Amino acid sequence: MKQKLPIDISKIAPEDKIKYEMAKELGLYDQVIQHGWGSLSAKQTGKIGGMIAGKRRKSPKGDNHSEEKSVESTPDTGGEA
Repeated sequence: MKQKLPIDISKIAPEDKIKYEMAKELGLYDQVIQHGWGSLSAKQTGKIGGMIAGKRRKSPKGDNHSEEKSVESTPDTGGEA
C-alpha cells in the first residue's frame, strides 16, 4: 500500500468541509489529516455520517446542500409526458 501525504486543507471543496468539522468534533481530525479517511474504522465514519445527516435534517431547507435540493427543483409534470 502506498503512503499518502497529509491532506491539504486549502484544497478541500466547500461541500466536504462539513466532514472535517465533524471529525474535529469527534477528535479524529488529526488522524484524518495525517493518514486520510481510510485510516478510520467503519464505526468512526458511520458516526461522522450520522452527525452530518442530523445536521442537514436540522438546517433550514434553503441551507441544505444535499441531493434533495435538486429533486425539489424538478417540476412535477403530473404524469403528463
